[in-house]
Amino acid sequence: MSGRAQLMWDQAVTGYDFGPDHPMDPVRLALTRSLVDAFGLDRDLAVVAAKPAGASTLRLVHRQDYIDAVRAASADPAAADVSYGLGTEDDPAFAGMHEVSALIAGQSVGAAEAVWRGEALHAVNFSGGLHHAMPGAASGFCVYNDAALAIARLLELGVERIAYVDVDVHHGDGVQAAFWEDPRVLTVSLHEHPRTLFPQTGWPEETGADGAEGSAVNVALPAGTGDAGWLRAFHAVVPELLADFRPQVLVTQHGADSHFEDPLAHLAVSLDAQRAVQVACHELAHEHADGRWVALGGGGYAVVDVVPRSWTHLVGVAAGREIEPESAVPESWRQEVFARTRQLAPSRMTDGRWPVSWADWEAGYDPADRLDQAVLAARRAVFPLRGLLA
Repeated sequence: MSGRAQLMWDQAVTGYDFGPDHPMDPVRLALTRSLVDAFGLDRDLAVVAAKPAGASTLRLVHRQDYIDAVRAASADPAAADVSYGLGTEDDPAFAGMHEVSALIAGQSVGAAEAVWRGEALHAVNFSGGLHHAMPGAASGFCVYNDAALAIARLLELGVERIAYVDVDVHHGDGVQAAFWEDPRVLTVSLHEHPRTLFPQTGWPEETGADGAEGSAVNVALPAGTGDAGWLRAFHAVVPELLADFRPQVLVTQHGADSHFEDPLAHLAVSLDAQRAVQVACHELAHEHADGRWVALGGGGYAVVDVVPRSWTHLVGVAAGREIEPESAVPESWRQEVFARTRQLAPSRMTDGRWPVSWADWEAGYDPADRLDQAVLAARRAVFPLRGLLA
């Protein structure tokens, strides 16, 4: 199995359920898994269910008092301690919350271990990417920060340089916070500007603590940014940083909530551009990290139209069997969608914008353009700290 891609999956992750009125409907996970199967991608993957993250693993990032609070809320949701961000509108407590959150974390940690040990070249956990959870608090629909835990486990295994690239529409604040003082971890987040979106962090001036200057990178995109601007920003910042940093493992977070149909944010990115970034991350892993790639899910609240297609593309890219954008969505899956949700499923694996294109940064920039201003702010804040030309 060495070198084969792994899909981390345990059906029990769909128990991560904040209730019927919460935007993070676990049907998005079930439908993604079904669409992966409908395309026959299982033939190109090893499907693996890792164990839940144990207490010692959770403590790599989270405080013991917080873990205790999650356990208590899991056993008695009515007694959730809101001082830990539990039992709130964003993060309602529910029975079994600790167990399923630890299971999701275990899938990401297992993915990282498999990639580093050579059991898999690429590993995907689309149930993960819960990047807002802090060491001592739940936040933004996230209880345990599986992305940070995967990175912390890699460090524990002796990895010296890890790059984390987050393209969720929201700032990857919890991962940045976990490694703010650690120059071994480069965190790069492309997200909607904090003026207009939760968690109101991720300003370009956030560049890492003393001793880790330039290890945090934030590209704060103006609301309304579409495909061309989003891809321009990604390619103007990420490849050059990875070439300089030379990561041994690339960890990426692929929240699908940058999409123009997402109800909780204000970017205008298509499924086709999301697929283009997935392909770029795969290529960058091979170019700079000997192919070692851990790919995670994240946000995404258009749970029928967008999330399953986006993450099925991600699985296809990791499996070495990219799904062509014009491919028809299997009819069996469309019938399942209607049976589960009474919604009509999309008919193709594209938003009709393939091939996507963008203007290369090296061809020049417009200092009066809002998108270019965002890219310039990020480059000017970080690149000189890393000895690069802004």
